[in-house]
Amino acid sequence: MRQIVLDTETTGLEPSQGHRIIEIGCVELVNRRPTGNHYHQYLQPEREIDPGAIEVHGITNEFLADKPRFSDIADDLIDFIRGAELVIHNAPFDVGFLDHELKQLDGRYGPLNDYCSVLDTLALARQLHPGQKNSLDALCKRYEVDNSQRDLHGALLDAEILADVYLAMTGGQVKLSLEGSTESAGARRQTMRAVDTDRKPLPVIRASAAEQSAHEERLAAIAKASGHCLWREE
Repeated sequence: MRQIVLDTETTGLEPSQGHRIIEIGCVELVNRRPTGNHYHQYLQPEREIDPGAIEVHGITNEFLADKPRFSDIADDLIDFIRGAELVIHNAPFDVGFLDHELKQLDGRYGPLNDYCSVLDTLALARQLHPGQKNSLDALCKRYEVDNSQRDLHGALLDAEILADVYLAMTGGQVKLSLEGSTESAGARRQTMRAVDTDRKPLPVIRASAAEQSAHEERLAAIAKASGHCLWREE
């Protein structure tokens, strides 16, 4: 199973008001394990970034001046995510912006769901933790995922953090403290060895007379103290 954990940063909140994507970050998981492959791109939005948005992500108009436009990278992006399941926190926001960008390409591409499916981790978190805070920062705290580097939002960093949160939230990853590596639950099950049916029967070691006597004394003490001993019932 191939999944792409995706996040975007934008010039503002509403694509209907002409706001655009300025950063895309993607992290690849295969069979719930990070592969090390990622896609990351800053974009020239051809408009000014709202001051409030700059306070959130720290990306400035000057920084984006020489970056490619979405139309320049659309083919590479679609090739990277095609056929995968996208894992996105608050997916309607990012999907809405991506669909808006794709719609500007004069019919070259259809909407995002033509190429991949989408899993919304915010909706999933609300199902698992109703009535609680389910922001990415709140989930990091709940699942003990390190987000100490997240002073500002950034698409690739947030995608990497979301990948850790998603795997922890869905019970698919554990840390191996001796080696510092990670392993999916499915992979651990696959490495379990089947019992050899040709092996010799295991020996049966019966309790000695002294052990049986000590056991009876213990049951008698339990019966005396409580007036009832479950282990003596037939």
